[in-house]
Amino acid sequence: MPAPFSIIIPTLNSEYELPETLTSLFEGIDKNLIRELIISDGGSMDKTKIIANEVGAVFLEGTRGRGMQIKRGIEKSSGDWILVLHADTSLSMGWSVQIFSKIDKKFAYYFKLKFKSKSFFAYILGAWVHLRSEVFDLPYGDQGLLIHRDLLTSIGGFPNLPIMEDVALAGKLKSKFKPLNIIAQTSAKKYHKKGWLRQSLINFSILIRFKLGQDTDRLYNLYYKS
Repeated sequence: MPAPFSIIIPTLNSEYELPETLTSLFEGIDKNLIRELIISDGGSMDKTKIIANEVGAVFLEGTRGRGMQIKRGIEKSSGDWILVLHADTSLSMGWSVQIFSKIDKKFAYYFKLKFKSKSFFAYILGAWVHLRSEVFDLPYGDQGLLIHRDLLTSIGGFPNLPIMEDVALAGKLKSKFKPLNIIAQTSAKKYHKKGWLRQSLINFSILIRFKLGQDTDRLYNLYYKS
């Protein structure tokens, strides 16, 4: 029986974060869960491609924009299940043992987010992320995504957006999202750089603008220039 999971990782100058993410996936290879690893790149100028080649990943190059990169990766994949991880998000040890007995193709899944930070604000924001995901069915991409290909096809495929693709997908899935009791540790680099409050306000502003129907190319430029 072919391994069921296609792993999709969108990257952009991810040489420092990517190795830890890839290392966390090795146990899935040992358990014959991972059929293929696809790195969908948006124009990296660092060693991202070298790292991808070293682990035998399929390396795709194309237009920058996380949602568009993920969509390209999915289109090249062949697994029954699609697991999307950001380049700076790694799964906790033992995930491969827990995951397969708990999934149903009728649902999509996300992981329990934990920031790679000991800041008090990391715990506060982590609690808000949990609330937002559970109450509003709105997990973000840094919490990972596990979805069966049939379910993704039934909702029209992955959103071809440069930003807010995770929010658009959540809108399509509505109540079909479920949490997995597996930790996804994600980088807090942007929060440390810009400040926890400022970065959170930027995120919220982009979300509101998206909900109001503003152009996603404009939102992409606003987010990455802010």
